[in-house]
Amino acid sequence: MEVGLLFDLRNPEPWQRPWAHHYARSLELCEEADRRGVGGLWFTEHHLFEDGYLPQPLTMAAAVAARTARARIGTAVMLPNLRHPAQIAEEAAVVDLISGGRLELGFGAGYGALEYALFGADHGRRFRDVERNIGEVLRLWREAGVTPPPLQQPPPVWGGFYGPRGAGIAGRLGLGLLHISPEMFEHYRAGLVEGGHDPATARVSDLLPVILADDPEAAWPRVAPHLAHQKNTYRRTWAAGTDRPQPPTLRAEDFPDRPADGSWAMLEILTPEDAAIRIHEKIRGLPVRHLIFWASVAGMPDDLVARNIELICERLPGLLEKAAAGD
Repeated sequence: MEVGLLFDLRNPEPWQRPWAHHYARSLELCEEADRRGVGGLWFTEHHLFEDGYLPQPLTMAAAVAARTARARIGTAVMLPNLRHPAQIAEEAAVVDLISGGRLELGFGAGYGALEYALFGADHGRRFRDVERNIGEVLRLWREAGVTPPPLQQPPPVWGGFYGPRGAGIAGRLGLGLLHISPEMFEHYRAGLVEGGHDPATARVSDLLPVILADDPEAAWPRVAPHLAHQKNTYRRTWAAGTDRPQPPTLRAEDFPDRPADGSWAMLEILTPEDAAIRIHEKIRGLPVRHLIFWASVAGMPDDLVARNIELICERLPGLLEKAAAGD
């Protein structure tokens, strides 16, 4: 089980720094995390976000692959419906070659109507199209339909889906499921059987809403404005270009405590020790390959980012191993 970091390259106006500096600093953080032994460096995708959310994750992945040596390099997720499958197959193969065979390719359907409109894609057919497009990428690699081939034959491919329909798609295509949920795991496993895949090949990973800090109580008021910005942009994008009403703006003080059912809150700031216990409870019994954490939440303070990365890379893996050994 690998522990990794997700970068979305947001650069919100209230805390904005020059864009070239922002990208350079993000590359430095990836290099530092790789030196500290991080298991994965992951990049995600959105378009038309006011804060410049990373729009081209494979481009960033290629740059990071060239400057790192050990970490897996992944997308969590990219949107195949906004590109031609041959383009994805070629670009991903190049990243895999540059990285020496470290690519993990995560796909999702996305949800933003305006993002689909930007690329002339059909938002209403996104689940049907995502299954077809992922299948086509796999076919192109399998049949040598593009050149050069990736170093891995093929790279691990993941489906970032949160509902039963998507979990079934991931299973039918023989992908890993980028969602840790016992309930969705059953739909995923059924999809594996339906697609003729051995259920023993099931594998799951996920992005967990956790930031690590030495003093979570002191860190929370410093992170909350950044979390409010993050959630507001997601909510506005979900409604934009549809007949859904614009949701009310969240403030830093609006976030609820942890739900009574024990599920994750929007974000939890935890010590490494508490995080290991919480995470172990959630993943018990599931074939987990990657645990992914935000490197930063929407431009949060540099000292908190640096310490979060340090704790995730150097403290958390050992604590998770200790928790697993106690079963």
